[in-house]
Amino acid sequence: MTDTIVTIAVAAAALLFAAAYGRRYLSREKRARRTLEKTREAGLEPVSLHPAFDPNRCISTGACADACPEEDVIGIVGGMPELINPTRCIGHGACLTACPVGAVSLVFGTEQRGVDIPYVRDTFETNVEGVYIAGELGGMGLIRNAVTQGKEAVDYAARDLGGRDSSVHDIAIVGAGPAGIAATLEAKKRGFRYVTLEQEETGGALLSYPRQKIVMTQPMDLPLYGKCRFTEITKEELLDLFRDVLQKTGVEIRTRERVEAVTRRNGQFEIRSNQGTYAARKVILTIGRRGTPRKLSVPGEESSKVTYKLIDPEQYARKSILVVGGGDSAIEAALALAKQPGTRVDLSYRRSAFPRIKDRNRELLDQAVAAKRVTVLLESEVKSIEQERVHLDVAGKPVEIPNDYVIVSIGGEVPTEFLQRIGIRTETKFGER
Repeated sequence: MTDTIVTIAVAAAALLFAAAYGRRYLSREKRARRTLEKTREAGLEPVSLHPAFDPNRCISTGACADACPEEDVIGIVGGMPELINPTRCIGHGACLTACPVGAVSLVFGTEQRGVDIPYVRDTFETNVEGVYIAGELGGMGLIRNAVTQGKEAVDYAARDLGGRDSSVHDIAIVGAGPAGIAATLEAKKRGFRYVTLEQEETGGALLSYPRQKIVMTQPMDLPLYGKCRFTEITKEELLDLFRDVLQKTGVEIRTRERVEAVTRRNGQFEIRSNQGTYAARKVILTIGRRGTPRKLSVPGEESSKVTYKLIDPEQYARKSILVVGGGDSAIEAALALAKQPGTRVDLSYRRSAFPRIKDRNRELLDQAVAAKRVTVLLESEVKSIEQERVHLDVAGKPVEIPNDYVIVSIGGEVPTEFLQRIGIRTETKFGER
């Protein structure tokens, strides 16, 4: 009798648990379905690297959604995972490793929008033997992942270095952004003879970010330095951290030295810069895509009033500014400018909505528009730029606005010509790895 009572109690508890779990599951799916519907209505798209799900392999554990460190990026709808908040996806990759059956892959672009990416193997080696790519140029914009790639690229390059040759560098690293700094630290840690060349200052693309922009929200691990523990860090704080790392570890980076050519000669590489020539057995390219900003190609763009990055919003106080672009960088630039006293800010974007911006930026932009601090011109294209005005086509109608400066933030182009001279092939990815 006692055993029967215990069995009944256990069964009842199990039923209660199942019912509670079912209600929670249905509630989560309902919320995910609503979010997905809004995403599709707004035409939102992932910004760069993002997950794709194989329905033929998925067993619907929900592990991918649970593993994602961002909020509500992946949801379970109809028993299958969906990218319900694509603009929040930062290409972290936790969903990939969490899936028990390999149903998740990380891809670039979508079926409708292609992304140009240099050909890179899983080892970060390009189609040119001995030349590797890590970081933003290879499509990895997330700083922490770029740091990881910089370290791993050195690891792969080191596997077939064999014996040392004191007459040449073991590794030449081109670019000193997050990936380049990590690669340099790893090369020094391993005792390699290396040279790192940066065309600007240490930090690479970070230097072009607006002041006080939050650039990282999770810790990272740097060779020779250790774990960097923080919950979020601004551009300035991260640059200060990198300077501290370089000083304490004693690594050397040659700044203000632009690489002009990389050529294979006699089984090694000749790296020619604007200041000299170096020989190396392996080359790791950690340059960014922003080094070659995409242009509008309109009359007047060559004017000194046109720039492709916003560093100090305060210098534009009481001016009329046109920001061109529809990504997070353009939105953040417009919002930073709108905070300056007496500044008129117009935001021009060629599409009918902003499909790839973060939710927080969307909310702040809506607030700025409602407060009449930003004027949004959708379905618009710049036609010409003059000294005191800009001419646009807005939904098929000519519009002229007063203007002092134009900030073009429409992304960067893969430095195709530079890569082609090395022999590196580029590919256009439409929802592919």
